[in-house]
Amino acid sequence: MVTGQLHGQMAISLHDETVAAGLTSMSVEADFADVPAFGSRRPEIQTVPFVFNSPHSGRTYPRRFLEQSRLDALGIRRSEDCFVDELFASVVAFGAPLLTAHFPRAYLDVNREPWELDPRMYCEPLPPYVNSRSARVAGGLGTVPRIVGEGQEIYAGRIGLDEAVDRIEHIYRPYHETLRQMMLETHSLFGTAVLVDCHSMPASVRVGEMGARPDFIVGDRFGTSAAASITQSAIELLSAMGYTVAHNKPYAGGFITEHYGRPARGLHAIQIEINRGLYMDERSYQKTSGFEPLADDLRRFVLALTAQHQANPRDLPLAAE
Repeated sequence: MVTGQLHGQMAISLHDETVAAGLTSMSVEADFADVPAFGSRRPEIQTVPFVFNSPHSGRTYPRRFLEQSRLDALGIRRSEDCFVDELFASVVAFGAPLLTAHFPRAYLDVNREPWELDPRMYCEPLPPYVNSRSARVAGGLGTVPRIVGEGQEIYAGRIGLDEAVDRIEHIYRPYHETLRQMMLETHSLFGTAVLVDCHSMPASVRVGEMGARPDFIVGDRFGTSAAASITQSAIELLSAMGYTVAHNKPYAGGFITEHYGRPARGLHAIQIEINRGLYMDERSYQKTSGFEPLADDLRRFVLALTAQHQANPRDLPLAAE
């Protein structure tokens, strides 16, 4: 087993055992021969203790993957956090690094445990260390998803287990190693690190008894993944701009928020969900006239959030000695 550590607190565990004889396919290399599976943008000098991550905005759909799918070129995109990486592109100019997926969420979901796999999807039996009974797997949304949107099956039939192994070993593993390294470097520079995990949600999402449609949802795993001051700052800044902001419901944060948030060690993680109706047409997957105003507001939000906590380091508890 290979385990990556961040100051003894943050670990990703991936199995190195051979899953089955002959599983040596390198399909991932072919899928992303022309475009890297993910990329990071970093400021020349990092000036704020923040790391931004957009794990679901990837829109490079490998040809071989599309040929495996029963969905058309638009249907396969129903789980995509369209343009979220562009909405947060300004963070680099404000002194924070940004990690962005180019691979699509329908292909691989790095906001899951490394081996949350659905036995209904594969030709071969799954190895014993796989988590095949999580609620996310049951819903078809494991590490290699079975569905997109509201229950649309991705694949025309079962696929080989080597597909999952390749994607996890050659994309999931290095993606999390890159994110871990960003957090490690930030923690080393500032004594604390704040991860902002950036997502979008369908315009149909409603919360509360009145069924209100939130513009944003800020998640902190019900207070366990970040200092309350960070969460409250994000909510207050967005609310002051006139947006409707919900807290933790219905999205409190996924594996990334839960895994990287260790407030007692000065490691904080929040998830921000943006209502797609603010900036895009969900049927055509095109930006609307709301895109640029929202991007401008997010520039102001990021600048205020990072400046506030940069100026008030006591709000971000340092790692224990």
